[in-house]
Order: sequence, then C-alpha cells, then structure tokens
Amino acid sequence: MKMTKRRIWALLLLGIVWMATAAMSSAQTLAPASAAEQMRAMLFQAQLALTTEPQAAQADIATAETIYAGVFTAVFPTTAPSAHTQVEDGFVLAETAVATQNELLLAQARAQIQTGLLAGSYQVVMQAIAANAPDQAQQWLPLREYRPTTRFSRPNVTATVAMSQWANGEISAEDAALAVQADLLDTYQFQLTDSLAALKTADQAGFSLRRVEHAALAQGYFAMLAPAFAEQRGAEAAAAMSQQFINLVETAVSGQDLTPILEAITPTLETFRAAPLSPAEQVRRAGQLLRFLSLVPVEYERGVRGGVVTSELEIQEAVTFQAGAAAAFADLQSVLAELNADDTAVTATKLDALNQLLHAAMTGSTVADPAQIETLTAELEDQLATLLPEEWQTGSLDGDFDVIASLLDQMETAVAQNEYALAESARLEAYAMLEVGPEARLIAFAPEAIPPLENLFWNGQEENAGLAYLIRNEAPLAEIRATRQALDGALANAQSALSRSSAPEVTAVNAAIIVFREGLEAVLILASLMASFKAGEGRKLRRPMWLGAGLALVASVITWIGAQELLSTLARYGERLEAAVSLVAIVVLLLITNWFFHKVYWTGWMANFHSQKRRLLNAEASLWLGLLTLGFTSIYREGFESVLFLQALVLESGTAVVLLGTLAGLLGAALVGVIVFALQARLPYRQMLVYTGVLIGMVLLVMVGHTVHVWQVVGWFPIHPIRWLSLPYWTGSWFGIFATWEGLGLQLAAAAFVIGSYYLAEALQARKREQIQKRHVPSPTA
Repeated sequence: MKMTKRRIWALLLLGIVWMATAAMSSAQTLAPASAAEQMRAMLFQAQLALTTEPQAAQADIATAETIYAGVFTAVFPTTAPSAHTQVEDGFVLAETAVATQNELLLAQARAQIQTGLLAGSYQVVMQAIAANAPDQAQQWLPLREYRPTTRFSRPNVTATVAMSQWANGEISAEDAALAVQADLLDTYQFQLTDSLAALKTADQAGFSLRRVEHAALAQGYFAMLAPAFAEQRGAEAAAAMSQQFINLVETAVSGQDLTPILEAITPTLETFRAAPLSPAEQVRRAGQLLRFLSLVPVEYERGVRGGVVTSELEIQEAVTFQAGAAAAFADLQSVLAELNADDTAVTATKLDALNQLLHAAMTGSTVADPAQIETLTAELEDQLATLLPEEWQTGSLDGDFDVIASLLDQMETAVAQNEYALAESARLEAYAMLEVGPEARLIAFAPEAIPPLENLFWNGQEENAGLAYLIRNEAPLAEIRATRQALDGALANAQSALSRSSAPEVTAVNAAIIVFREGLEAVLILASLMASFKAGEGRKLRRPMWLGAGLALVASVITWIGAQELLSTLARYGERLEAAVSLVAIVVLLLITNWFFHKVYWTGWMANFHSQKRRLLNAEASLWLGLLTLGFTSIYREGFESVLFLQALVLESGTAVVLLGTLAGLLGAALVGVIVFALQARLPYRQMLVYTGVLIGMVLLVMVGHTVHVWQVVGWFPIHPIRWLSLPYWTGSWFGIFATWEGLGLQLAAAAFVIGSYYLAEALQARKREQIQKRHVPSPTA
C-alpha cells in the first residue's frame, strides 16, 4: 500500500508521542547520572541526524527534554536555579538549531546543556551536605566528570570517599563539603584547560563544529569556577572573564579568528587555581617535579647512541617522566607565578622545549645529543632550586612513593616487551629511590616494614618470589605482576606506617594526666585561698571566689573552642601544624615541670595569691569584685595551660580521643574537689602533686619523642637511624621512642633538664636555709 505524506507525518507524530511517554515513564526511576547520560546520547544522535533527518533530530531533542522534565525539574528550579535556566536556554537553542538546520548552534546547545547538568548536580550536592542530607548528596554526586587518571595522578575518588565517611559519621559535614568542592573544582578546571587546548587544535585543523562545541564547553566549565575566581580576583574581574567566554563562543559560531580572545584568556587562567593545593600537596607535587625531571636525562641517554635511537622504550620512558614533571609543574604554576612570574614563565618555556626535543627523538625527525638533554635538564633544576620555596624542597614521602610506583610501571612495560635488561634497570632505579627516600625513616620508625620490601624487591622465595629473581630468570609477565601487586601492598603498608600517630589509649591517658594535674593544682590554690573563710562572715567571702572560678571554667571552654576554630582554619597545613603546635606545648610543659619541681614555684606562686588576698581584704570597697577576679585568674591560668597542652594531642589523635581523656581528668579533679570542699578533708597534697608531677614528666618525654618524629617526617629535622637498634612498633606508638639518635638524644636531654633543675632547686633551697640559720644563730661574741 502506498504511504501518503499525511500518513507518514501521522506515524512520525505517533512515534514521538510513544517515545516521550516511554521516556517519561522510565525517567521516574532513572538516577540523575543515568538520566544525564541518556540525554547526552539523545542530543548526540540529534547532532548526527540534523542535516539528513531533521524530524528524527527533533524527536531526539524532545526525548531529552522529557527525561530532563522527569528527573531534574523537581529539583533544579529551586536548588540550582541558574543551572536550570542554562539547561532550559540550551533546549530553546537546540530547537532553533533544528528549525534552521544550524549544526553549529546545536553543538553549542549540546555543550550548554551538558555543563548545565554538571553545574546543577554540583549545587545540589553542596546544598544537600549543608542540609545534612547524605542520601541526596550520594544520589547526585555520580553526575559529574572525572579528571583522567595517569601514572602521575590518582583517580578522582576524594569526593566519593568523603561522602561515604560523612554518611558513616567519620567526618563532619564541613570537611565533606571541602573535600567535594576541592575534588570537583579541580576536575572542572582540568576540563576547562582541556577544552581550550582542544579548541586550539580544532581551530588549527579548521573543524568548525568542534570549535563551537569546545568553546561552549569551556564557557560552561568556567561558569562553575566563576565563584572561586570572583573570591580570589574580585567580582569585576570575574564578570570580565565571563564576558570573554561569551565572546569566545560567539566568535567560534561566527567563524572569526579566535586568537585574540584566547591570548586574553590563557595568561589569566595560568595563574588561577580554583581549588588551591594544600601545603602538603604542594610539597608532594614539588617532590614529583624534581624526581621525575632528574630521571629524564638518565632514560634518554640509555636510549640514544651516536645520534641514533637504539631503544624506543627508553625514549618513551624519558617522554613519560617529562610528562610527569610537566603535570606536577602545571599544578604548581599558579602559585609559582604569584611568587615570581618571570621565572615561572621561563621554567614553563624550558619544560616545553624539553618536551619538543624528546618528541622529536620519538618520531625520529631529530635526535638530540644526550648532553643537550642533560644540560637543559640541569638548567631547569637550577631554575627550580631558586623558584620553588625552600619548604617545598625538603622532600615528600608521598612524592617518593609516587615515583617508585612509576618506575615499577616502567619495569612491567619492559617485561611485556620482553626487554628484561631494561626491566632490571627500572627495578634497580625503583629500589634506589626507596633507599634515598623513605628507607631511612622506615629504619627509624617502622623497621618491621623493611623485610617484606627487601624480599619482594630482591630474591625472596616466599609466596611471591622476588622481582630480582624473577627478572633474572625471565619469568612470565603474570608472575612478575603478581609480585608487583604484593609489593604495592607492602609499599602501601610502609607509607601508612610512616604516617601513623600515637595509640589512642596513650593519647587519652596523657590528656587525663594533664587535666587532672592542672585541676589538682587549681583545687589546691582555691583550698589555700579559702582556708581563712570557713566560719561566720568569712564564708560569704567564698561566694565571689566561687563565681570567679566558675567564670574561669567557662572561659577555659571558650578558649578551647577558639583554639579548635583556629586549628581548623590551619588544618590544611597537616603535619607541619602538628609539628609547630607540639613544639610550643613542649616548651611550656618544660617550664611548668621545671617550676613544679622548684619549691620556689609553690612558695612564690602561693605567696603571690595570699599577698593579693590580703590587699583585697584591706580594701572594703573593691572586696567583692577583687575576690571574684582572684578566683578567676587563679583558675583560668590552669585552664589556659591545659587547653594549650591538649591541642598538640588533638592534632595527633583527634578531638574525640582527647575529650575522652579530658573528661576522665576532670572527673578525677572534681572528686578531689568534693573531698576537700564538701567533706572538709585534708589530703596529702604534696605527695599527690609529686606523683602527678612525675607523670607529667613522663608525658613530656613521650611528647618530645613524638614531636621529633613529626619534625623528621615533615623534613624539618635530620634523621640518623640507629641501625643496630631494632624497636617494636609499640615503643613508638605508646612511648614515643624511635630508633634515631635525634629522638633518643632529645628525650634524654629533656629528662636531664627536668631532673637537673630539680636538684639545682634543692641545692638553692638548702643554701637559702643555711643562710637563714646563720642569721638567726647568735655570734660567740654577743
């Protein structure tokens, strides 16, 4: 039967209605990420069908709109209104493109809708975290893009892990929001840079459709970064940059020259980072940059002889290491440009020149002399030595482990190509990197981690034979990969061992000792001051002192909260913050312990309080306020000291563990207070203070050991392991004792200082007593 034109249109319309109904029905059960992927597929099909089957293109766009209406319009208009508007405008543009059969407009619309969905998901996730709705956040987070994973970067799982930890109550909503924000902003900044690079390539090749698509994608990605840009550069600069991207899309659509706009955009973006790296990440990237760069001339020289490439694999590895150095430099470039824009630009130019020389050797067009590569690399290293901040050049454990993993990748690649000599060379380089980097710290802090590494690197004959043995016997790739997998696990355990802190039980006990000791001192001060206010009118004078003591407790709590807020704002400094705070705590603890063992401390301190009390009793007018102040100052001093000591423990083991110990210490001090004030009992204060003073001295030694450990981990202190001394893990975790000359030496020095000051004080007191006795003994001639 012959089909009439009217019947064809009727069937087509019926098909559209059927597809829309099916899409609406399935959309009700689609996850946001799946719905977005289906929309992207429909819009891509529409792009393909536009010029040949416009009706089919219209149907695909209608299906995408239906999916959007079924999944997103219930959330976006209220939670992400700007993203909703962007998507809606994109669909309007797509319909205009179909009506005019304009491929460029449809490419623009597709990119606009795609980035609108990503922006909307990002806003929904952040608001769900703020509203304490983990289920909603986890539902929408998969609607995102990822930064490609290479051997020099890890998969983008930070946000996913943070969501899981937050849902399980392991981290706060604020920490989860920061992790998600950093992960997604970093990803979308990479996508922005990648889109601009693809735009330049498409422009040079004359691909008009891809020009428009990548220009619109770049505009959408920058829109997600614009708030961070405005925060760093100001609202006016952000508005100007947004206008540049609007101009970029219009210019791409019109087919005009993009060069002027790209030249205006690129330099600004090179000095901008939406999610700034933490100090620890900066050190890690700097370590990667320096390590990878140093390997480039080594690999290149092995692959070139007499101006001819003799081993393409070695040249490929030189290219790979240069790419790793360039990737690390790109992550640091915005920070370095702020420090020294000229030197940063020179470094970028030299890295690019090195890249071009290596790729020329890869293609065989020009094979540079190895001396030229070595000279250029040396110039780069000299440039970086002056450009990189000094603290970035102290070395990074994470960076060392990254390079070891990369060298082991090279070993596997060589085995896969049956190049066992090259595989052995890569294995030796990886082991050498272990020796010059983490091994010294492992000997000192985690000696139990070394034997498994040695066995797997060399000739171990346990469950997995050692790599040296396997390579020497040209074992198949599967066996080498099995050992490599076991070695990766051993390396991960070693890396974890170097970052672990004290046992939680030790931290809790130390916190309890500190709080109980300071609380006991506060009870003694109050008991001494109130001793003369026991009866009659004197009892009334206790009230302002009690009130002052209560206010001091409140002030101590406020001080704790303030200290926590301050530390949270500095948390990005990680172990460096712990190292600095621990040093301050040790200095104060040394002074307090020294003061305690001096009898002069107690007599002088208490005499000062009693003298102040007598002056107040002689001044009736200011008596009440003065006693309140006396009660406040006498107690707040102890509270302030406790807060200071405890912050170092918080950084080491977390707030919950320290609060548990603090509660135990407070209960003990409160019990002593009840016995003294409610039951009017006399306790052996001196003996109690001596015992707790000895405990504080032990806490001091543990804190010194752990602080030296942290300083060595962050590279602020040298490491000289005592190789003949093997200590179990628990001596470090429980007592802060590690097998290094620096750690044991400083612990002994701290003990000698406290014990020496005690005997010095006793000697001074004995001399003072002799002088007093001499003054009271009558002379023979009297």
